[in-house]
Amino acid sequence: MRRRNWTIPYALFLAVFVVMPLLLIVLYAFTDAEGAFTFANFRKFMMHPEALNTFVYSIGIAIITTLVCLLLGYPAAYILSQARFNTSRTMVVLFILPMWVNILIRTLATVALFDFLNLPLGEGALIFGMVYNFLPFMIYPIYNTLQKMDRSLIEAAQDLGANPLQVFIKTIFPLSMPGVMSGIVMVFMPTVSTFAIAELLTMNNIKLFGSTVQESINNGMWNYGAALSLIMLLLIGVTILFTNEEDSASNEGGGVI
Repeated sequence: MRRRNWTIPYALFLAVFVVMPLLLIVLYAFTDAEGAFTFANFRKFMMHPEALNTFVYSIGIAIITTLVCLLLGYPAAYILSQARFNTSRTMVVLFILPMWVNILIRTLATVALFDFLNLPLGEGALIFGMVYNFLPFMIYPIYNTLQKMDRSLIEAAQDLGANPLQVFIKTIFPLSMPGVMSGIVMVFMPTVSTFAIAELLTMNNIKLFGSTVQESINNGMWNYGAALSLIMLLLIGVTILFTNEEDSASNEGGGVI
């Protein structure tokens, strides 16, 4: 058998479970309930202040969550990547261990923690829950990039007279940008589209864009929900495109003293 024949099952899987759902989303987004072509679903979104405000608010929450995860995750990944940190592999497993537990269970545990500490559920709890759930997705790609970094480049920077701060700013950080960009994408994308975390940690008092999509589908407004989903997909696509461009630029110009 030819080797390319082994790709047929994967091609069928992609066609049925990836391509067809995306095509259906596009089809429903640009049609009305009778199947006629229309832009009314997008006009409804643009003219509906609540949906538009929810979209902007969700982006803001996603940006805050991503920044907090980056500020907490990069130092942790850097420490774990150091050769003198003998238990780094064990610590990495401990960091990613929560990823093995269902996200709903982790969120319910966060709700129970806030209840035990008599802390109110709201925006603060939402950001805390987002960071708690998605922090491992920031740490692991940065750790992998730092772990695979060529140490001779760091030694070369030190031989050229760079102090530790200069070595980090001009060598380590630029070379770790691929991991940083991967972590940003892996945190930003699910934060924008999630709805269960917001519902549980705010007692349905704060609505994110994912909740708007869910409500539209549950209420039978498939066309409007598909339009909202397409808008979210376009946002995610732009995010990936932007991070890929930044990644290419950092690879071309990073690591120079």
